[in-house]
Amino acid sequence: MEANTLFLLKALCLLCFSVCFTLASDPDPIQDFCIPKPMTSPYHDHHFSTNLPCKNSSEVTTEDFVFSGLKTAGNFTETGFATVPVSPANFPGLNTLGMSFVRADLKPGSINPPHYHPRATEVAHLVKGRVYSGFVDSNNKVYAKVMEEGEMMVYPKGLVHFQMNVGDVTATIVGGLNSQNPGIQKIPSVVFGSGINEELLMKAFGLSLKQIGTLKKRFDPVMSNEH
Repeated sequence: MEANTLFLLKALCLLCFSVCFTLASDPDPIQDFCIPKPMTSPYHDHHFSTNLPCKNSSEVTTEDFVFSGLKTAGNFTETGFATVPVSPANFPGLNTLGMSFVRADLKPGSINPPHYHPRATEVAHLVKGRVYSGFVDSNNKVYAKVMEEGEMMVYPKGLVHFQMNVGDVTATIVGGLNSQNPGIQKIPSVVFGSGINEELLMKAFGLSLKQIGTLKKRFDPVMSNEH
């Protein structure tokens, strides 16, 4: 087994331990497990429902509890950031267990922009590299440091957090969250990509209409697709 795979396995074990002993934000399960039946309706989403019909236990196999998708990085964006989210949508064994995971890879100098999860606390384990990581509390105090390989950091539920690769190699982080649907809101996209009134943004940030337009072109998915 490759050394990198061993690191990932160790990281997942640590994260499972941390998440399982954190007060879950999802309802407690009322059975051992619930592998959801395949749903064909567009109105069902494994991310958002914990009461999906379960498979009969005779139909459940070991493979329902195994996920191999964290062995390699996801597809990198132009900014050098890649993620592999893990939830009941792609790992049915997580359904009703109140947890989800993510693998994040950052090329040197790239960032995971300020964002927050409205429904979950996150524990991040740095598998490889050096990453400047932190969060901001409700008093606008920043708790941040350069994390070294093997260290972990916790981001409390609902608080803005961020990461930046300050090393010379691609960094790998594995995160565990105590909800199967933690949600994510990235601050730049929320502010400039959601359609908030331009006059309000000008007054809030002291920017000109032209500057607001430039930011909206970058973060508004509709406007960015038009250019």
